[in-house]
Amino acid sequence: MKLIRFGEVGKEKSGVQLIDGKRLDVSAFGKDYNEQFFESNGIEKLQKWLEENISSCPVINSEIRLGPPICRPSKIICVGLNYAKHAEESGMETPKEPVLFFKATSAIVGPNDDLIIPKGSKKTDWEVELAFVVGKRASYVSEDKAMDYVVGYMLHNDYSEREYQLEREGQWVKGKSCDTFAPLGPYLATKDEIKDPDNLNLWLKLNGELMQNSNTSDFVFNIPKLVSYISEFMTLLPGDIISTGTPFGVGLGLDPQRYLKPGDVVELGVDGLGSSIQHVKPY
Repeated sequence: MKLIRFGEVGKEKSGVQLIDGKRLDVSAFGKDYNEQFFESNGIEKLQKWLEENISSCPVINSEIRLGPPICRPSKIICVGLNYAKHAEESGMETPKEPVLFFKATSAIVGPNDDLIIPKGSKKTDWEVELAFVVGKRASYVSEDKAMDYVVGYMLHNDYSEREYQLEREGQWVKGKSCDTFAPLGPYLATKDEIKDPDNLNLWLKLNGELMQNSNTSDFVFNIPKLVSYISEFMTLLPGDIISTGTPFGVGLGLDPQRYLKPGDVVELGVDGLGSSIQHVKPY
């Protein structure tokens, strides 16, 4: 199943995308895709509801805006330097343990919403990533049980302001949490739709030029390891997002370095998770 949310910013309704690409309004089901939805086996209940009600679900016009596929997760946890070649291009050692940082949930936007460069920013960078969503409360999870806690996957562009992240005192969160810095979607694909998350191609283009082109087989730490490791330090709640890191090809790693400017167009995608596009605008 592919879960979508659609409509005006802050007024999104729940929907699904079918195999043929048709999008259906399922707001009559009565629940948004939030923590309570995932915690109460919402996907199974929605599937059963659809079996009886699919013929009465309105078709969503393809021109209608898509919002982020899930609503108000408690947290976004990101993994830094989780691709061996990206660590190399960043001039950093491959980590011995996962490098974790938070991204503010206020950065979340829809997949095709504009990227707004922060006021005064000169080093806004792109990062295509595979994100996954936690389906139930997780604490001290063993690796062999970890996939039981994953409910699905999404495309994520982990935009980063490199000066804020690396040149100003403090943690990476400052360079990761600006408004519009977390476009998600177009949809959340449930776990059964992605057979092997450790073998997915992911790519990103800047103004039509291919900048990132890699595969999740380059992970330093795979998804079971991440779920187990992160759940040692905090309780993961249903709907929480974990973003698994970006491959080589970011602006920071180029020589000379290259950063986004108003008028740029960023396109990205991951196998099985669709694609998104962001137009870069000034603050």
